[in-house]
Order: sequence, then structure tokens, then C-alpha cells
Amino acid sequence: MLKVLELTTFRRQLLAWFREYRRDLPWRRSKDPYRIWLSEIMLQQTRVAAVIPFYQRFLERFPDIHALAAAPQEEVLRLWSGLGYYSRARNLHGAAQEIVAKHGGAFPHAEKNALELPGIGSYTAAAILSIAYGAKHAVLDGNVARVLARLFVVQGDLRDAKRWQSLQESANALLDPKSPGDWNQAVMELGATLCTPQAPQCLLCPVAQFCRARKLGLADLLPARRKKRATEKIALAVAVLLDPRGRTLLLPPPALPKNKAAHARVSVLVSRLWHFPTITVRTDPAAELQAHLHEILPPSVPKRTLQLELLPAARHTVTHHAITLQPFRVPVAQLPRVSGAKTIPLSDVTSPSSLAISNLTRKAARAALAAPAALSARA
Repeated sequence: MLKVLELTTFRRQLLAWFREYRRDLPWRRSKDPYRIWLSEIMLQQTRVAAVIPFYQRFLERFPDIHALAAAPQEEVLRLWSGLGYYSRARNLHGAAQEIVAKHGGAFPHAEKNALELPGIGSYTAAAILSIAYGAKHAVLDGNVARVLARLFVVQGDLRDAKRWQSLQESANALLDPKSPGDWNQAVMELGATLCTPQAPQCLLCPVAQFCRARKLGLADLLPARRKKRATEKIALAVAVLLDPRGRTLLLPPPALPKNKAAHARVSVLVSRLWHFPTITVRTDPAAELQAHLHEILPPSVPKRTLQLELLPAARHTVTHHAITLQPFRVPVAQLPRVSGAKTIPLSDVTSPSSLAISNLTRKAARAALAAPAALSARA
């Protein structure tokens, strides 16, 4: 660890750099714990540039925690639609309701109470409490861990439980008790903008003189790369029913079936949101999708007349799933009545609408709108 005088200089230089060069981000213009909490949840596994428009639009509709808690979950998911990782939105909504019910609408000051909320872990609690309330909690996320690994030459898998705990202790020791919120943001900002995973910009680093990895020529080699989880390849087939008026049929958000593994997987991959008829494919997308339509459409629909028009395939990635999406356009004279389903213009599926729709479903809709003619037809 750094000696007392080194630590004083380290803190002063990093905070001075942050206060002069920090990015002007909308959530940094407020100490409102609700806005800080929202930004921290949205930023999980999502780039800053992608978050900003969602953050601003979300606040327009839900300007405070009471508005969020009072809203239907469907409306919350609609505003989140396109940002991905929808469990974040469900947890955010549930936590807001809990805060209103148990904490008078104020984000709790105590770490123990914060950690009891849905979707709040150690990092998120430390970030919110330090930035909003000035609480002396040091954050530890991927950016901070990388900075610490280079600063103190920490080798091996940083996510190893003992090593992660050691990194947390280092973060605690470095924390500036006079400005914990700015300090946490400064370390995260350093990792996000200069001390990046590849090609760290050591010449611009305000605390390069304290970095052992730089002195030893190891900055590019640390931290050690983690073994990535094997990517699972999945093929999906999607039916975009389309009537002469340009309207389509969307099925309601599915529950997770207990016994049908394939249906459970589809439920997760469409993010439990409004979706087209969708199946996992084994061998023949058209035949298997048509069989699925026979199962879900009412008996009044003449199944033999359904024509599945092949559309250009699309790629989609969800965490460790690499999805090949094969959409089919299904022209119908009249959209069938399916329990719980909604009829909306196909063009509305590709833009913000009244329904919560995942990016996977939007890709299928764009394929149906973009292709003037089918690639082939299959009865």
C-alpha cells in the first residue's frame, strides 16, 4: 500500500484530475439519490452512450421514486424497452415500491437497509450512498479492480473470492474520507477513460507515478484475462403475421413454464416481453414454426393456407447466447384472435410504442418491413 505522504498526494492528484476532466454526464448534475440509483442500475453491463437517452426519457415519465412506485410494471418495462437486461427494470420497480412502503419514499441511508432492496448489491449500495449522502463506502467494480490490479500488481483472476476481498480492502484504504463520492467516481472514471482494458493511456494518467505495473512494464498484461464462459449457439424461428393493413400480432409476456424447457428458454430470450410467435429450432425452421402456429392459433384459422415467407436472418446476442434469428413473414387476410394477444401496426414494433418489446423482437419486425419480397415461400 501507499505510505501516508504518497497516499495524500495520490488522492489530491486524482481528485484534481477528476474535477477538471470528468465527463459531463446527466446524473452527475444532481445529488438526488433516486437519480443516482437509476443511473447506477442502467449502467450495469451497458455503455454510457447507450444509457443517456434512456435515462433522460425514463426521468421524464418517472421524475421521482413515488411516480416510479405507482406505475404499472408494464409501463416501466416499456420505458426500459431496448436497454436490455430487463430484470434490472423489474428489480428497480420492486425496490421503488419497497422504499415508498418501508422508508417513506427516501432511499435508505444505512447500507444494511440498502442491501435488502431488490437489485442492490455491495457495489451499487456503496456508489449510491457515497455519491448521494457522502457515506464512507469504497466502490469496487470492474473498472476500479483494473486500476487497483495495475497500481499494486495484482495477478491472477480478480474475481476469485479471496482476491476480490483483498481488492475491496485496498479500495477501502485508498478512499478519501473527505470526499467519498467524488473519490469513487474519480477511480471509476480513471478506469473507464484512461486505465482501459487494452492500451491504457499511462502518459495521461494523473497518478502514473504510483503505478507499479507501469514501472515494471506490465500495464498491458494486467489484469489477467478471465476465461470466458463458452458461448451457446441457439437458433430461433419467428413468425411475423401481417394483414393487408400492415398490422401484426404480438403475444403477451410469457410466464416461465415449469416443465417445458424449450418454452422456458424462449421466455427468457424474448425477455418475458411482448413478442411474435417464437420457437427454438432443431432442424427445420419453417416446418417447426408452422407446427407451432398450428398449436397456438385458434381452430378457425385454416392452417394449410398459411404461407411462411423466408426473410433475411439476423444475429442477436444475449449474455452468453449467440442467437441466429430466422424470421418468417406470414401474410394473412385477417389476424386471428389469440387470447391475451394484441394487434398493432408492424411499424410500431420497431419504435417506442405502448408495449414493452425486446430488441430481438424488433429485429424480426425490421426484417419483415425491410424485405420487399420473400426470399422463398414454404407452405
